[in-house]
Order: sequence, then C-alpha cells, then structure tokens
Amino acid sequence: MAYPVPALFAGLPVIEIVGANAFPTYTHVRAGCRGIVLRGDELLISHELKSGWYLIPGGGLEEGESLPECCLREIEEETGVVARIEKPLFCLQEHYEDWLFVSYYFLCSPVAEGRQALTPQEADRGLVAEWMNIREAEAIFARHEEYAAESEPKRGSYQREYTALRQFLQREAAL
Repeated sequence: MAYPVPALFAGLPVIEIVGANAFPTYTHVRAGCRGIVLRGDELLISHELKSGWYLIPGGGLEEGESLPECCLREIEEETGVVARIEKPLFCLQEHYEDWLFVSYYFLCSPVAEGRQALTPQEADRGLVAEWMNIREAEAIFARHEEYAAESEPKRGSYQREYTALRQFLQREAAL
C-alpha cells in the first residue's frame, strides 16, 4: 500500500497509519508537508479557536512546488512565522477509505515574523499560531482515541500528529 518516496526522503522512515475503514487499494492521493518548528523546547502549533483543535502547521502540495517550498509556505500562511528547514525527518502515510494522505515532515527553526495568509475557512475557524511546550503538545495528541465519538477527522488528525511527535522525539533521544 506504500506510496513512492521522493529522493529527498530516501532512507528516512516511512510510517503508515491504516484506518479501520481503509480500502485494500487507494484511488485518491493528497500529498502535503508539515513543519516541526522548534524554539528551544517549544513547538509552533496552529490552534483553531472555534473547535479547539491543535495541529502541526502544514498543508497540501501545490502544482510545481517542491516539498521544502510547500513546507515553508504552509508554515508562514498558517502562522505568520518565516521558518528555515533544518532537515527532512520522515514520511507519514495515512490510509482511510480509498484515500492516501502523504505528509512529509521537516524539522524547522523560526527566523522571522512573516505574514499570515489564511484561507476563508481557516479564518472562519479562528486559526492562530501558538508556541507550546513540545511535551504538552505530545500529551494533547496522545489522547487521540478520546475524540473518536466526537469527530473521526479530529481523532485521525491527532493520531497523525501524535505519531509524528513520538517518531521525532524518539529519534532525537537516540542521537
């Protein structure tokens, strides 16, 4: 079921999450990038005030855009933070129904204040940038199963973010 990994991520971990509703094959793919942006032990988070959701900044790859360009664009659009990529980390592939969601994660550091450019949907949800202790963020995302009855998309998003942060923190501890 795995999706081909681009050269930039060759040799890096590929983590798969297979939802209970995953079909044997996928017919749709959505690729995107997410940035684990650190300032000391704080993680940059996108927080949707209306829903209370927290997410690692990121989003969909646009036509003709490189993976690093996508990551940096999405971070600035969602948070207003201009970041620098330190290194690619891993690829996370989620299988739900006939969809495959591919997220390429990068370790980033903040370099300047930029300009937040929210979509109308993000603005309606009250998206703001927050710095949060990385262990606090991990604890929030670790509770992903608690959201199954409330919202399957939230449960899935939190499982993705928890899996990503666990992978990152375990790799950093091993270094």
